[in-house]
Amino acid sequence: MSAVPPGYAPPSRPDQQTSGRRRQRWLVAATVVWAVLLAGLTWWSVRNDPPTVKEQRSLSQAGPVVDRAIGELTAAIGADGVPALLPDRLERGCRVTPLDDGTSLERGIEVAIADGDVRDVLRRVADRLPPRWRAGVSTYDGEPLLRADAGDFVAVEGRSGGPGRVLLTAATGCRPAGAGYRAPTADAAGESAVLARALGRWGRAAGAIQVLAAPCPGGGTARTVRGEASAAADQPLAAAFGAGAAPVEDTADRYARPGDPAVLAERVDERIRVAVTSPCPA
Repeated sequence: MSAVPPGYAPPSRPDQQTSGRRRQRWLVAATVVWAVLLAGLTWWSVRNDPPTVKEQRSLSQAGPVVDRAIGELTAAIGADGVPALLPDRLERGCRVTPLDDGTSLERGIEVAIADGDVRDVLRRVADRLPPRWRAGVSTYDGEPLLRADAGDFVAVEGRSGGPGRVLLTAATGCRPAGAGYRAPTADAAGESAVLARALGRWGRAAGAIQVLAAPCPGGGTARTVRGEASAAADQPLAAAFGAGAAPVEDTADRYARPGDPAVLAERVDERIRVAVTSPCPA
């Protein structure tokens, strides 16, 4: 056997070259199989696994969850108060990541209650919400707070909205906008007629009329029509709505009456704000 000069690799035998090529082919094949398997698992996960962070669901995907949550909340209020849907709040420019802007959505319901025990009202509402929401009432900064999870990282909260009021909200947190949010619509001719008669008693509507809607858990749609008018301070609120169910609130500046539709009216400065609502059935 001849010696190999220093600094040179020994020559490969033919059998060694064949074995090396065979290992290389196996490595290439294994890499291709792994890439196909990984792609398949990713495809399956995207379509079947639940999201692990809210950034995996855009606002266009989370918006309908918020709408359904508002419908569930109106049904859960039941006879404990007089509800009215609030206009949605869209906030753009929040940060999804340090590099990406996003949008957040919050929808709410104001509820006039007959007594001042907000904690008891929130507890009864929590008890009527779907069990999967894991709703409960705790204390935050000395005040009762309802918390629940409507799914897809949509947070539900309930708290005092001031004297004689409870505020219930459903919010997405900051999300990628996706295709954006489209609020649900509904035919609210009946509620609009009640609102028009009330506003007509005080003169004419001041500003635009708002129609707000949310899908009910058992089918149908919750609807609120909002408007306002100028009115003198001595004009009573109750007289604009005629006979009906006993009001839970009837003062010079506030009027709230359950029913179908329910009515909320409030005097603010020299205007009266009115909300006429057909809630989801309990």
